[in-house]
Amino acid sequence: MRCLAARVNYKTLIVISALFTLVTVLLWNRCSSDRAGPFPHSLAGPERRAVAAAASESDPARQQSEEASPQEQQKAPPIAGGFNKASGLKYEEIDCLINDEHTVKGRREGNEVFLPFSWVEKYFEVYGKIAQYDGYDRFEFSHSYSKVYTQRAPYHPDGVFMSFEGYNVEVRDRVKCISGVEGVPLSTQWGPQGYFYPIQIAQYGLSHYSKNLTEKPPHVEVYETAEEKDRAGRAGEWTVPKGCSLSTVLDRAKFTSVKQFVAPDSTEGVSLQLGNTRDFIISFDLKFLTNGSISVVLETTEKNQLFTVHYVSSTQLIAFKDRDIYYGIGARTGWSTLTRDLVTDLRKGVGLSNTKAVKQTKIMPKRVVRLVAKGRGFLDNVTISATAHMAAFFAASNWLVRNQDERGGWPIMVTRKLGEGFKSLDPGWYSAMAQGQAISTLVRAYLLTKDHVFLSSALRATAPYKLPSEQRGVKAVFMNRHDWYEEYPTSPSSFVLNGFMYSLIGLYDLKETAGEKLGREARLLYERGMESLKAMLPLYDTGSGTIYDLRHFMLGTAPNLARWDYHTTHINQLQLLSTIDESPIFKDFVKRWKSYLRGGRAKHN
Repeated sequence: MRCLAARVNYKTLIVISALFTLVTVLLWNRCSSDRAGPFPHSLAGPERRAVAAAASESDPARQQSEEASPQEQQKAPPIAGGFNKASGLKYEEIDCLINDEHTVKGRREGNEVFLPFSWVEKYFEVYGKIAQYDGYDRFEFSHSYSKVYTQRAPYHPDGVFMSFEGYNVEVRDRVKCISGVEGVPLSTQWGPQGYFYPIQIAQYGLSHYSKNLTEKPPHVEVYETAEEKDRAGRAGEWTVPKGCSLSTVLDRAKFTSVKQFVAPDSTEGVSLQLGNTRDFIISFDLKFLTNGSISVVLETTEKNQLFTVHYVSSTQLIAFKDRDIYYGIGARTGWSTLTRDLVTDLRKGVGLSNTKAVKQTKIMPKRVVRLVAKGRGFLDNVTISATAHMAAFFAASNWLVRNQDERGGWPIMVTRKLGEGFKSLDPGWYSAMAQGQAISTLVRAYLLTKDHVFLSSALRATAPYKLPSEQRGVKAVFMNRHDWYEEYPTSPSSFVLNGFMYSLIGLYDLKETAGEKLGREARLLYERGMESLKAMLPLYDTGSGTIYDLRHFMLGTAPNLARWDYHTTHINQLQLLSTIDESPIFKDFVKRWKSYLRGGRAKHN
């Protein structure tokens, strides 16, 4: 019995030992695989997404297949080792030697190597960002950052100008402000002191003209007309403090009743309650008998603080002190309409600086509280509206008429140095781009009003096209054969492409509008320019992008490659020209240059 018991105990011990060994082996294998990466096999939620995204954030080719699973797109943390459960492959850190010059840290997954996108972005000048959709991240890659606009229809001189309805000239940080006297932007692009830049002024006019054609009519609230029958809803709620007076009188020049105010500067002034929280374009007819001011009080997003914008009968450009902003609007001793964008006026005042760029600010108006008048004068037609595009357009058009010189040009009164190797352009130089865009503005003003003042000004603007750059014109000749109209009439010639095409569009607008006899000169200049463009366009094609100018040919330097926003401008201009000229070269170049935006390249030999 003792032997049998011993045998049973011996067998039991063997079974127990075998089971113990099996359990030990299983636990050992489990622990070993856990040590292969910092995450357990049962990855879930953000941790699992992090590992899966390690490759996709640097590999655009994988993204198309992974877009269907945005939950796999979370950005991965930096790890020395990881595990891809689907493929059974391990992520490993690997040194990547770049051009035998320096090393960056990459990741390896089997035979695939992934480089950090922060390095790829700078090295290849490509663009990417992590975007969130439905609570999940995905990586979006693009070869370029600028977009091409769809050409709506065949171009006409009375229609939208290119894609300028999307331009907001007045909000640019290199626009110091909108002049209270002239009603047009003052540029600081090449100098902090500010100057009137005809290209910017024409673009200001063309953008508002184009917006007027593409946007719905604005909402307009009328606050004061001095005519009882014209008050649609809101009566004029005036406050007249002691020492001031306000009366309704008949103005024989306007053939209507107006408000006459007397409010010495030492008083609070007469005020009209407005209380508008919806719109911020204020407009009124004004005539001063003495020095005076019209002020607009704004409640702002800056802790609901009140800021006041003062429009003063002086020539001061702009000033800012405490919470008061001042714009000089001139004497205004005759009737005139003042239209101001209170958002722009507030932000340009608060952001006023002595540098080229206006300081950024988050302050916005929340409510137009009241209007305050001081001095002696008359007021009429006080309104607030959502937009006033035609007022801005005609401010630009009228400025161009008033400031055209005897040579037919708009001199640019600032020194311009295009680059090393070019002589500086001294103040007073003309630009073919300015001439062309001014013509496009004036033609539209003529077509709207039939006022020949605008057409005559546009016709005189062709004069600088005929004169060589050395004679204060804008004409250059390439290889003694091709006429070119210079955006910058430099020495040696620079042959800037986008400015030349703008100058051609202006000539087209004029020849189409002026008729065969008056438009003959514009037609000849346009035809010679178009011949040059068709012949020289291939010189601006790099095989993967475009070139801004021909300095590499004229100076023997490296080419001046066009940024993507200039590249898309070239395409937009060619798209427009392809609707007015049937030559296949324009459509062919548009197609090829569009492909460059998506990484396309010309073929190798």
